[in-house]
Amino acid sequence: MHSFSVIACDSSDGIFSSYHCSTSVFCGIYCGPFYLSAASGLSTPPTTPTQASSQPLFTQEAQLSRPSPERLEASYRSRSISTPPDTGQRLSLPSAKPPIPSSSPVTSYSTSQQVSQTAKMLLVLKPAEPESDIYMRFMKSHKCYDIVPTSSKLVVFDTALQVKKAFFALVANGVRAAPLWDTEKQSFVGMLTITDFIIILHRYYKSPMVQIYELEEHKLETWREVYLQATFKPLVNISPDASLFDAVYTLIKNKIHRLPVIDPVTGNALYILTHKRILKFLQLFMCEMPKPAFMKQTLGELGIGSYQDIAFIHPYTPIIKALNIFVERRVSALPVVDESGKVVDIYSKFDVINLAAEKTYNNLDITVTQALKHRSQYFEGVMKCHKMETMETIVDRIVKAEVHRLVVVDEHSSIEGIVSLSDILQALVLSPAGIDAQHC
Repeated sequence: MHSFSVIACDSSDGIFSSYHCSTSVFCGIYCGPFYLSAASGLSTPPTTPTQASSQPLFTQEAQLSRPSPERLEASYRSRSISTPPDTGQRLSLPSAKPPIPSSSPVTSYSTSQQVSQTAKMLLVLKPAEPESDIYMRFMKSHKCYDIVPTSSKLVVFDTALQVKKAFFALVANGVRAAPLWDTEKQSFVGMLTITDFIIILHRYYKSPMVQIYELEEHKLETWREVYLQATFKPLVNISPDASLFDAVYTLIKNKIHRLPVIDPVTGNALYILTHKRILKFLQLFMCEMPKPAFMKQTLGELGIGSYQDIAFIHPYTPIIKALNIFVERRVSALPVVDESGKVVDIYSKFDVINLAAEKTYNNLDITVTQALKHRSQYFEGVMKCHKMETMETIVDRIVKAEVHRLVVVDEHSSIEGIVSLSDILQALVLSPAGIDAQHC
């Protein structure tokens, strides 16, 4: 049974309603999200001319081999590992069996055994290869489809929707990004993210006395025409049949944080991949694989992270200045440092969306401290690390904390650098292959 959430919007008054549906359609066959459009009521899923006659991307055998939610729940409970926060759903174990040498007899495994067998056989299949590339080979042996959850919510915006209502919809549905559907082109043309909200505020904010017309009145298509006229880039996406190695490379090379998985046959969006979910998937099975020597090395020894010219702000910094730094420095978070140089908080791009939730974006002269009082989620404090901690410790901490970066501090809690999910995935997956996607 595959379940999904249906999101509807009445554009006349901005009311959002959600429904929970169930269907016996297998995950390999796209059931289609309903999407937010400029028209009132519930819209039909986006379609393409090839959708009606196209065959499912995955065979029935592959679909039937996907484990039931009950089996997954039992499997993860035994490992005492929590579900990734970005979807609130279970990870789906891969259905594809690892390659087996032709000289060996073929053995049948249950679905719950296959990932374990993949991890255990990686060195057996290629004993001549060094352990340092074990994670690279693991990611190459699994597809993007393997970590698409059994149940999830995908919000899609029509480009005719008003900008303000689109950002309110992100808040209302607890998502950080949404694919944009162009009805005329009958295709996905981009992504709407919190970065767009920040750029609009950065570009058009004047003072608390002046309304931001571009946010209040513009449609998404207008915003794209104005902002992207000189910087237009095609939508970066990936096929569900592509490897997770390709997904990591695509995310880091293009310096993006959201990668839509789109069926190349139907043109339908299935899911949005993130660094966080990919690293979580890898970390789940690290205990089943030989540990590379570099996992015992420290951050300082490996040189992982950014340590030069780190952007930061102070508790009394105005929000508009913080937004300017986000745009000009192209960073996703700013450590908040007090007068003594100690890291006391962090202001991330995700915190900016609270301005939309609180409808306080017309006054950006307030300080960061004032803005952070309106955090919508419980904040446990800044997640930190030290240069002398091992890579293994760093990976465990960032996954368990469910954050996007760790602030590297010295013994006095003064900032030394930042270690992001991109830095970690680059080191674990791409560097062993001799690829530096961060500086392509």
